[in-house]
Amino acid sequence: MITIDVYRVNILVIWLRLFHNKRMKEIKILIADDDTELCELLKTYLEQEGMQVALVHNGEEAINYCQDNSLDLLILDVMMPIKNGFDTLREIRQKNNLPILMLTAKGDKIDRIVGLEMGADDYVTKPCDPRELTARIRAIIRRSAQTSGSALTKNILTIDDVSLNNNSREVKVKNISIELTSTEFDLLKLLMEKFGQFVTRDAISEQILGKRLQSFDRSIDMHVSHLRKKLGLTNNQQERIKTLRGNGYQFVSCQHSTNSSGEDSHIMI
Repeated sequence: MITIDVYRVNILVIWLRLFHNKRMKEIKILIADDDTELCELLKTYLEQEGMQVALVHNGEEAINYCQDNSLDLLILDVMMPIKNGFDTLREIRQKNNLPILMLTAKGDKIDRIVGLEMGADDYVTKPCDPRELTARIRAIIRRSAQTSGSALTKNILTIDDVSLNNNSREVKVKNISIELTSTEFDLLKLLMEKFGQFVTRDAISEQILGKRLQSFDRSIDMHVSHLRKKLGLTNNQQERIKTLRGNGYQFVSCQHSTNSSGEDSHIMI
């Protein structure tokens, strides 16, 4: 009996691996980096994880590839010839909301902040750990699949003049569509679903970015700041997203823009 059970377990493990790789092969990734050796290493590793990986080595090639091919995610280096990562990010964001991971130099905080401000969904520092990169990719893809594949009872969320359509992933403010990145959309959706409640930065990091919040990590704050700018102010000139000092955020109605003491609880970051 023990031999049969071990045999069955081994067969099950093999089947699960095959099923996992079959699903992961549907993920199409483009890596844009002028470091050809790093590109080949990452390509080999990610393909072993069952993903489809294409490589380009400058910003112009990345833009053209994104226009001509269907992708699930772009890994974009900041420092590239012909067109750098920031210019490439800006141009791609004008046309689609493809999830984008930025590759930045270790300790280069300015690059990370600028990238997030311009609409990047996340970042990984170089030299990067392929396991961390894989985890980030899977987290983004998992969030996207859960959103598109779930049959939610509330497909449209509306608070004041902000409307979020979960099926089409469209957001309108005052009946005008606004362009959000995948991360910004998921962040807004979480805050609107928790309307009136403070959502901690830890919860946002784990649910939206798929990672534990690290000390001095400002990526959540950058995403919120970018989202605020796109949403604009309420009719009574108040921010739609309030900040709880160093702890979390709250989506509020224009009728409830002050706290119980009558003071504005929002603190600009």
